[in-house]
Amino acid sequence: MNVRRLGTVIGIDLRQRVRSVGWYVLLGIFAVILLALLTLSFSSFSLNEGGNGWFYSLVIMFVLLLVLLVSPTLSGSAVNGDRDAATLAPVQVTLVTTAEIVLGKFLAAWISGLAFLVVALPFLVVATFAGELNPAVIASSLGILVLEVGVVAAIGVGVSAIVARPVFSVATTYLIVAALTHGTVIAFGLGGTALRTEQTVTTRDVDWNAVPVGCDPYLENDATECPRLDEIGCTTSSYTSEVPRFDRVWGVLAANPFVILADATPPTYDKYGNPSDLFSQIASGVRLAQIPPDPAPSYDSCAGVTLQDRSMEDRIAGTVPSWFVGLFLQLLLSAGLLAWGIARTRTPARRLPPGTRIA
Repeated sequence: MNVRRLGTVIGIDLRQRVRSVGWYVLLGIFAVILLALLTLSFSSFSLNEGGNGWFYSLVIMFVLLLVLLVSPTLSGSAVNGDRDAATLAPVQVTLVTTAEIVLGKFLAAWISGLAFLVVALPFLVVATFAGELNPAVIASSLGILVLEVGVVAAIGVGVSAIVARPVFSVATTYLIVAALTHGTVIAFGLGGTALRTEQTVTTRDVDWNAVPVGCDPYLENDATECPRLDEIGCTTSSYTSEVPRFDRVWGVLAANPFVILADATPPTYDKYGNPSDLFSQIASGVRLAQIPPDPAPSYDSCAGVTLQDRSMEDRIAGTVPSWFVGLFLQLLLSAGLLAWGIARTRTPARRLPPGTRIA
């Protein structure tokens, strides 16, 4: 592979995108939306400690969302679009190899997707300097975001080299992205609900019929007519129901781009042990799904102890991260599609789909 020829392919593809007025309009709309998000977020989180962390994570997630929505359109017709426009065949008869053509278009689509991140950088700088953000959070989130943009670009370019028609290749790219985002969540919800298990809950509670009106057995009452907690009888009851088993299907969320981004970012918690940004909130939810339900939980209100809810940080202690598995699966999928696309674009072709334009 020749680096100079590869750079030529990248430069040609990028110049075609830069000449489009719609490209600048799209970036301008994105900047306006980010400005509105900046204003609303600062107004919403200004009274909360660690509010800048929420704003930073919101902007990163929003950039990823926009890339997932726009990148399939930009990369889903990179190869077959040139074939329909009769500009691919002249390039194929030069010294540029098929691998250089496909990989060059992939890198150009990747750079185009990163343009949204460049537009968002001023807003991220404002959020960074407005509050004390963990440098590890900034570095890891930006790194994963850059990789996710490349994964989506690789999927689009690979599909465009495999599928003959641009319309179908763009639609197929959207379907793959939807499967990774919405499909994993749907599979998680339906799978966990389908794999139910029985749970027997036993409760021991105060016999409130024996408590006089106005008395609270959990408090020290000055009135002599108010009995103490140990003087009141308790009733025990139990019931059995079916609960979902999300701990058996949580692995499907590992390939979700938003879960990968959130789970790979170091979690941050407030002084109460609760998530202090959107990354930690999503990652904590996925980690909670790993914990199997208790088959026989019991609650004793007669013990005289007020139960305190454990913080999110304590509840997910011992769970394992999954972002590296999901990222590996995404990289494997994108690399496979690119390799397949190179094989389908290689010339001379033995067989082409009916109606495929050559020159």
